Amino acid sequence: MRLGEILLQEEIVDVETLERALSIQQKSGAQIGDVLIALGKINPLQLAKALSLQFDLPYRNAVDYPANPETLKEVVLVVGEQFLRTNAILPLGRKGNALGVVTSRPNAKEPLEALAKAMNAELFLFVCSEREIQTALTNQFRDSYTEESTMGLFFRNPDESAMETFTTLQLILLYSLVTLFLFGMLFRGRETLLVLFFLINVFYIFSLGFKLLASILGARTEILEQVSDEEAAALDPKTLPVYTILLPMYKEPEVVKHLIAGIMEMDYPLEKLDVKILLEEEDTVTYDAVRALRPPANFEIVRVPYSVPKTKPKACNYGLLFARGEYLTIYDAEDVPEKDQLRKVVAAFRKGPENMICVQAALNYFNSDQNLLTRMFTLEYSYWFDYMLPGIEALGMPIPLGGTSNHFRTEMLRLLGGWDPFNVTEDADLGIRASAHRMWVSTINSTTFEEANSHTGNWIRQRSRWIKGYMQTYLVHMRNPLRLFRTIGLMPFLGVQLLIGGTFMTFLINPILWLLFIFWIAFRPLWMESVFPLWILTLSTLNLIVGNAMGIYLNMLAVFRRRLFHLTFYSLMNPFYWILHSIAAYKALWQLFTKPFFWEKTVHGLAKK
Repeated sequence: MRLGEILLQEEIVDVETLERALSIQQKSGAQIGDVLIALGKINPLQLAKALSLQFDLPYRNAVDYPANPETLKEVVLVVGEQFLRTNAILPLGRKGNALGVVTSRPNAKEPLEALAKAMNAELFLFVCSEREIQTALTNQFRDSYTEESTMGLFFRNPDESAMETFTTLQLILLYSLVTLFLFGMLFRGRETLLVLFFLINVFYIFSLGFKLLASILGARTEILEQVSDEEAAALDPKTLPVYTILLPMYKEPEVVKHLIAGIMEMDYPLEKLDVKILLEEEDTVTYDAVRALRPPANFEIVRVPYSVPKTKPKACNYGLLFARGEYLTIYDAEDVPEKDQLRKVVAAFRKGPENMICVQAALNYFNSDQNLLTRMFTLEYSYWFDYMLPGIEALGMPIPLGGTSNHFRTEMLRLLGGWDPFNVTEDADLGIRASAHRMWVSTINSTTFEEANSHTGNWIRQRSRWIKGYMQTYLVHMRNPLRLFRTIGLMPFLGVQLLIGGTFMTFLINPILWLLFIFWIAFRPLWMESVFPLWILTLSTLNLIVGNAMGIYLNMLAVFRRRLFHLTFYSLMNPFYWILHSIAAYKALWQLFTKPFFWEKTVHGLAKK
């Protein structure tokens, strides 16, 4: 009998529901069981029991009847634990040439035949739900899953992990530079200051020129689209792959309903979505909120075991272990992605090169007009994602990813090692690491709308974490500058200096230069005129005027693509907005030395309804 007939016979579904599911199946090409689960009409247990009847195989709960430890150890040594997890297979026991196996996919011949061949055994099959198999595997391998999501990158390549904030060589270099500066000030104070200010001014000139060039190149996206709406709509649903969506949350019950509803409304076959809601084990509040909504069973709650550090990237690594999709993305709790975003990403991957690991969607805000801070935040993000990142891509430089709406080829992400759980801006680090491994990151003309931070204290907490992560990322990838240069080439190497190192250095240096300038204007001390010749004062003043003028101009440019012309006037506030960045940067610098892995939680749900 067909599966639908069995479900009818067992009175699990009615005729109308089955006909609706069959109609959807015809369009998407998904299996009827997945369609019914996505519709919320059956649960994984009902599907497993129906499959056991269809294939005339006994049902066996893998949680209540766990695998024989010796058999499991033997199978894992031969095929690996990931094979079992990926294919939803669990060996139960072995007697001679007979191997008892529970599976949620009795019609998946390839992995079962591969297992039989690898173990030189005849398989005796039992059926169980995939969720029960994953629970049984988690019970068996909980410690190794936790270790992999926390320490996996460090164990495979410690040079790419931020677990060690400063290497010994970096500390020696830092102390040497500080000592050299102090000796220079003691014995050659004027010359030391001249060299320092000259280097700072040269850096600013390069930084301003780079931003202008990237913005001009990025402006082409106003008329050139990576993927058109027509291309996305033309994709045959039958060819669309399974897509994993990771939803990391922590104590955010108030946004759960909105988030799940938004995912279900996306223009992508719901039965081909593998949604993992990542919750820390102790977060019972959000867990209860999700359970109360009773989402379809393809929205799976994944409880992340407690371990240090307790960060978003660690939770994402844990979710990556169970991802079934060919592609994978992350959405934050307050995100509202455009409905055709997943389709556009699939089209972009199919058009892009084979080494393309990631497609970054633009981020913007749905509460841009709430107050002055949200207006400035909107201008900043509009410039960064609509102009700067496409320009960086055109220059062939590594793209520091945003924390959400970055879409990956799942297997390439696993090869890269996933996210660094010790880096508090794990997205930017991942973009640079991908470039170091000669993988390509692209941008796409699709937007995810978020909640802009509307409270100054909350904004500083969030921004200080981001800047601290940029500091960590720079320290990690500059552990061996020559190797990085040889690996990625000149332009990407310059990108790391200007985008990652230059960003936090600018925030740290700016207030010092501003205070010196104000002091000079107010008091005109003779010692400053004797220390700094006219040419260095002229160059510094020019940088000050041109730099602030360009910051204002680029913020004005940001309004064009999204037609946010009512925000143009607020671009004049950019120099004051930078003061907040500098406050956050000094907080980040302090935390880099005192608590580098501390994840400052951003409070959401502050937007006015």
